[in-house]
Amino acid sequence: MDLVALNAVAEQLVRPGRGLLAADETPGTIKKRFDAIGVESTEASRRDYRELLFRSAGAMSDYISGVILHDETVWQAAADARPLVELITAAGVLFGVKVDKGVKPLPLFPGETVTEGLDGLEERLRGYRERGARFAKWRAVIDISAGVPTAAAVKANAHALARYAALCQACETVPIVEPEVLMEGGHDIARCDEVTRFTLHTVFQELFEQRVALEGMVLKPNMITSGKQFGREDAVEDVAERTLATLKATVPSAVPGVAFLSGGQSDTAATAHLDALNRLGGAPWRMTFSYGRALQVAPQKAWSGKQENAAAAQRAFAHRARMNSLASLGRWDGSLEDAM
Repeated sequence: MDLVALNAVAEQLVRPGRGLLAADETPGTIKKRFDAIGVESTEASRRDYRELLFRSAGAMSDYISGVILHDETVWQAAADARPLVELITAAGVLFGVKVDKGVKPLPLFPGETVTEGLDGLEERLRGYRERGARFAKWRAVIDISAGVPTAAAVKANAHALARYAALCQACETVPIVEPEVLMEGGHDIARCDEVTRFTLHTVFQELFEQRVALEGMVLKPNMITSGKQFGREDAVEDVAERTLATLKATVPSAVPGVAFLSGGQSDTAATAHLDALNRLGGAPWRMTFSYGRALQVAPQKAWSGKQENAAAAQRAFAHRARMNSLASLGRWDGSLEDAM
C-alpha cells in the first residue's frame, strides 16, 4: 500500500472549493428520477443525461473534484464513441465507482439491513483501477425507528465498511466510507445525533481493527437532522452545530476530509447546512459535498429528456455546483440563488 499516493488522492478529492458529484444511481433508482420528469429510463437515456453533466465544462473543471459512477457508466461510451470516463478525466476530475451490491435484510433483525458486495470485490477493484478509477464508494444504511437500530446491525454494517476500505487500500484505491443514518421517519434531531454518534464510533473502531490508514480515506456521513416525518424543520444553525460537534467527538483528525451526503434534503437546504458548517470553523478536516439529488434535481427538470434542453440543464448543474462550492468555503449567501 502506497499511503503517500492514497493520501494525495484523498486530498485532491476534498481540495478547497471542490466537491463530488454522486452520479452512481442504480438503474432502479434513476428510473424513479426519470419517471418524475417523464423520461423513459434506458441505457441510452441514462448515457445521454450523464454525458451532458460530464460535458458541463465550467462546472466540472471549476467546482467538481470527483465523480462517483455506477458500473454501467464506467464502460459506456458517449454519443461520439468517446468513453464517458475520458470526458471526466479531461476536465481534470477523478472518477470512482460505487462497488457495493446494495442492501439485504439482516437475518434475525426485522427491519434492518446489511450491505453486501465483498465477494469478488478485490478483482472488481483491480479492473476499475485499470480503467482509471482512483477511488471507490460503499454505502451502509442505518434506519431509525422503534427499537432500531440495534447494536448488532450497526456493527455488521461497520464491519463490512471496514473490510471494503481495507480491500480498497490494498488495491491502491481510496475508499469513500459512507455510513448513512437515514432521514426517513419521525425521530427528532437529538435521536439522529445519538444514532449517528454511535454509528461513527463503531465504524472507526472497525476501521482501526482492519488496519485501514485514515490518511488515505474520505468519510461521507449524513448531517444531523430530524426525520422527514418529524413535523418541524430544524434551524440551520442547530443542524450545523450538532453535526460539527458529533464529528469532532467521533472522527479522528487524520481523516483528510468529510464529504457530506445530501440524504434527501432540498437543494438549498443541503447548501445552507454545508455553508453554516464551514462558517463555524475549527474543524480538523475539510468539509465539502458529495451530493446526488441536491446537485441533479434542477438539471434533470431542465433537461426533461430533450436534447435541445441540454444547455439549460448544464447551466442548472453549473449553478448548483457553484453554490455548493461557495458553501464548502463558507461563502454562500441565499441571495445568490436568484442570480442564475
